[in-house]
Amino acid sequence: MLEILKQPWPWYASGIAIAFVMILLLIFGKSFGFSSNLRTLCTIAGAGKRNSFFDFDWKTQKWNLLFLFGSIIGGVIAATLLKSEAPVELSQATINDLAKLNITFDGQLNPSQIFGYEFISSPKGIIILLFGGILVGFGSRYAGGCTSGHAISGLSNLQLPSLIAVIGFFAGGLMMTHFLLPLIF
Repeated sequence: MLEILKQPWPWYASGIAIAFVMILLLIFGKSFGFSSNLRTLCTIAGAGKRNSFFDFDWKTQKWNLLFLFGSIIGGVIAATLLKSEAPVELSQATINDLAKLNITFDGQLNPSQIFGYEFISSPKGIIILLFGGILVGFGSRYAGGCTSGHAISGLSNLQLPSLIAVIGFFAGGLMMTHFLLPLIF
């Protein structure tokens, strides 16, 4: 069984799994989104005493916290027990684009040159992580949710604000990829 789980799965398997989860959420009247877990965790920690945004009944979001912790545990299991020794297959065009940014593809899912301890602990790495975290946090709050909430849950519910947010996410991603990343690296 472990050998089957370690093999690459077809691309559409994740789409089927996401569709199944969305159908369950629709049946039970829930809305999916990961960034709402940060609000829930802040509420549990007592932030509702200082800010009304965090003053709500967090127990209604226990299911979403369970999904968050399950995702973390699933990631740990996949990275340890189900880790494949086969190098990641990446298109030559992507490898060439990384090389233009002076990033060497080392066969790993996350290149150690930008995800390794040396980079993360460097002043440049700390600034990038801090600034990126602030932008992601601000953007999630300003957009009323994260990419998973808007792109998966919002679009499946045919919500116009989610469509606008997703268009903004893609436009921001394109600007980051083509204009800002070359400046940073």
